[in-house]
Amino acid sequence: MQALRRSIARPALAVVLALAAAPVLAHPDHGTASLATGLAHPLGGIDHLLAMIAVGLFAARQPGGARRMLPAGFVLAMLAGAALSAAGIALPAVETGIAASVLVFGVLIASLARLPLMAALPLVAAFALFHGHAHHAEMGAGSALAYTAGFALATAALHLAGLGLGRLLPDSRGGRFALRVGGGAIAGAGVLLLGA
Repeated sequence: MQALRRSIARPALAVVLALAAAPVLAHPDHGTASLATGLAHPLGGIDHLLAMIAVGLFAARQPGGARRMLPAGFVLAMLAGAALSAAGIALPAVETGIAASVLVFGVLIASLARLPLMAALPLVAAFALFHGHAHHAEMGAGSALAYTAGFALATAALHLAGLGLGRLLPDSRGGRFALRVGGGAIAGAGVLLLGA
């Protein structure tokens, strides 16, 4: 079992590190809003991609029900952020909030933080509002419902990938070191995004 965890965790960590070291990606032109463009949106920018995986990695270190509640809370708050955008309600500094989410989630992972749910859930939800607002604001003409379903599903899948990776890493010195390195790389990407 230990060998299986190592054989899966090392390549997954390498992917996270490679993504963190990649240049900042601009969001693609989504064209007509559809399920496919919604699914593609969280994958189209390193900021969203890293934040979504980081939420799962952070949740994996939390006790009990927080492992499920943090990703679910993110998706629900993200949908609320999209609704704010749809209603024409602006949020201040959306791109800065998204970049800050990458930095903060990376620091939480690198520090192996375990927060009470009453602190972690509002933090995750606050950052999710920015992500949802940006997702909707960058939507093209077409089916808002299909597009929204697409980015919600893609976000949930990225959370699950991060959660699975975090759960595969053993609770040992090596597993904790891998989380520290991965979290540090994500936080470093957040610093770059804030400076961009």
